[in-house]
Amino acid sequence: MSILNSSPDEPEADPSLESSNASLSNNLEQQPLQRPQVKVDAPLRMVETAFLASTASLIWFINFYFPLGPVLRIFFPVPIALVYLRWGKRAAWMSAVTSGLLLSVLMGPVRSMLFVMPFALMGVLLGATWHRRVPWIVSITLGTLLGTLGVFFRLWFLSMLSGEDLWVYVINQVTEIIEWIFLKLQILATPSVFAIQLGAMLLIAFNNLIYLFVVHLAAWLLLDRLGNPIPRPPRWVQVLMDYE
Repeated sequence: MSILNSSPDEPEADPSLESSNASLSNNLEQQPLQRPQVKVDAPLRMVETAFLASTASLIWFINFYFPLGPVLRIFFPVPIALVYLRWGKRAAWMSAVTSGLLLSVLMGPVRSMLFVMPFALMGVLLGATWHRRVPWIVSITLGTLLGTLGVFFRLWFLSMLSGEDLWVYVINQVTEIIEWIFLKLQILATPSVFAIQLGAMLLIAFNNLIYLFVVHLAAWLLLDRLGNPIPRPPRWVQVLMDYE
């Protein structure tokens, strides 16, 4: 009778499998289901990146049509550098591209390129150096090189669009300055073409050096109050600012 009642098609239950299933069900009962975590900072990153990119574009836009001297020019790269300090490299590059696209819509691609090179790229560079806490001498030197390249890029780009060599205009201005210096020093000599071109390049580099130093001062005073401090300036700068 036992042989007739048993079903040959039904497999015998594995006791180890039943015990593992029971333990798994117990664990599921003890541990409640957790909701998937949503990254709260993703919308904030997107909003701040767009806002600071539009801020950089607006500063360039206002300074182009309503120039206020060097006041607004100081803050050209600061918003993009602030994006790097707050959200990292990817957000800074997105901010630079976004500001370039926005200016291309508002002012045309030519003026947009004049902002992207060098100021948008300078914002990414300064943000990277400030994020890595490098000394001022390094960040100012790198920014000066990029700013000098930006001036030569602007001369080449505008010369190509206008059909005139704007470098000749720069050479003429530098020639007048060197001749005035020679006259004051009572040097009876005519500067060579090589000396004039070298003086022009040194003058452009010195101008960018002063500009980067002022940008660092403005960022040091501003970003500290926003909770994103940059590396400390040299000791003599701190003493001078404390004295003032």
